[in-house]
Amino acid sequence: MGLGPAVLVTGAAGYVGRLCVAALAERRQELSAIVALDWAETPIGERIDGVSYEQGDICDPGLTELFRRHGIDTVIHLASIVRAPKGAPADLAYRVDVLGTKNVLDACEAVGAKRLIVTSSGAAYGYHPDNPEWLDEEDPLRGNDEFEYSKHKRIVEGMLAEWRTSHPDLRQIVFRPGTIVGEDVHSPVTDLFEKPVILGIVGSDSPFVFIWDRDLVTCLVDAVFSDRVGVYNQAGDGALTPREIAKMLGKPYVPLPAGLVKSLLWALKKLGLTENGPERVKFLRYRPVLSNRRLKEELGYVPELSSREAFERYARARGLLGS
Repeated sequence: MGLGPAVLVTGAAGYVGRLCVAALAERRQELSAIVALDWAETPIGERIDGVSYEQGDICDPGLTELFRRHGIDTVIHLASIVRAPKGAPADLAYRVDVLGTKNVLDACEAVGAKRLIVTSSGAAYGYHPDNPEWLDEEDPLRGNDEFEYSKHKRIVEGMLAEWRTSHPDLRQIVFRPGTIVGEDVHSPVTDLFEKPVILGIVGSDSPFVFIWDRDLVTCLVDAVFSDRVGVYNQAGDGALTPREIAKMLGKPYVPLPAGLVKSLLWALKKLGLTENGPERVKFLRYRPVLSNRRLKEELGYVPELSSREAFERYARARGLLGS
């Protein structure tokens, strides 16, 4: 290891976390420590030389001691609950997303950490009919109270904004990615593309913006070695509508009336056949479409893949496209 930053990655056993730790390990000679923290234990055979693996709860008051033990001065905060496992406590997502972030901030303050890099989400803007065609970082973060993930991201971003004012010595950079795709990604959004048909809502052609996983990770790792601060949307150029996605995948595009979809989701949830209730129709109708102008012009990062290219590469890797 070198003499550079001592980096802690939270949520290190997650999809993005594993990629991030591997990318940091490629630059281990520029770092004094790489610490991978997650509540899930990383199997011995999957561990990377030069990385210290810690198993623990991000809400644990002992997090500060972990920071001190490893001399942490830089944090890449990825820990978040996108989809809680079955049987998980009802408050798990809030504990990890909101209370866990507060615990990370308190630990940063206690040890005098200098750098905090956070993945938020485009979901923090919320799913609203009056969203602008392209959302800029200055647009309000409204979230949706009925979507835990969106609500929590909005709360966390409010907390981070307050911290930037009260603790300016902790230099923050916050990324708001669109839909993350990669060769081995699985998420509630990508699950939609593996169904026999692509569903839509009559009268709405709200598009998706995609960010290739390697583009996201490159931004995170570059931020470790940069002093830049600010908030940046992350998305490849362009967007894809559900109709365009269906055509690319060779699947039927089936737009249904919003009222019908609400009724179906209500019935299916009542029967225990889905976790999604009628409020999820907003997700299909009013997706936040992220502008990447500031990412390119102010941060100076141009994504390697456009939204279309990222989706094509994901779909081909998953066997959803022809050869």
